Amino acid sequence: MRAIALLLPFALAATPALAAEPGAKGGQIQIPHELTDPATGEKLGKMAGVLTRALMDMPVGEVQAAVEGREPTSADRRRTVRDVAGGDPNLDRKVEAQVAQAMPRLQAGMQAMAASLPSIMQTLQEAAEQMEGTIDRATANLPDPSYPKR
Repeated sequence: MRAIALLLPFALAATPALAAEPGAKGGQIQIPHELTDPATGEKLGKMAGVLTRALMDMPVGEVQAAVEGREPTSADRRRTVRDVAGGDPNLDRKVEAQVAQAMPRLQAGMQAMAASLPSIMQTLQEAAEQMEGTIDRATANLPDPSYPKR
């Protein structure tokens, strides 16, 4: 569950950058301001806390009953991730503390990703350009499947 809380903000933050069109400056992409803005990290931290609480309240008893091959009981229908996690009354605070503790790493990761994104995109573009002719050359000598066999 910790991995979900940490990786979801990265996925949400990466979406605008991947959708960005190449800029006019020599084909280089323009990094959206949201990726480099520290406020975005704080916003993602708050979102991660809310999403974690929603995940903790998600019902899982019926799924467990289905996996076990039986009909769910009324207790199964009420069982949530929070119940399965041990029913710790301080669980919300512990999870929120873990998310808050991970925020500096999340922000550093976002900044590193934003800094490396232009070179990654340039390398991918160069690889695509090199592969364009390679596929045509590789398939040029393949036999024609409609040619009659002897």
